[in-house]
Amino acid sequence: MIRFNIQPMLDARGKTRYWLAKQMGMSYPNVTKMVSGKSRAVHLETIEILCQVLECTPNDLFIIDFDQPEEKGT
Repeated sequence: MIRFNIQPMLDARGKTRYWLAKQMGMSYPNVTKMVSGKSRAVHLETIEILCQVLECTPNDLFIIDFDQPEEKGT
């Protein structure tokens, strides 16, 4: 299962989800949904903006957990 690694990155920088939402020009609920893993799809443009705001690469944004299968139908 692929999931975001955004919350640990925010914590390491002393930043909040609210700060991230403002920096990205997104609503707080949408950022929270994405950070908490409830989003099923993310646009490449959103990944690019995340990388710019968090000063990271796409590799930093994601974690792959091979032991946890992808959830089907949710």
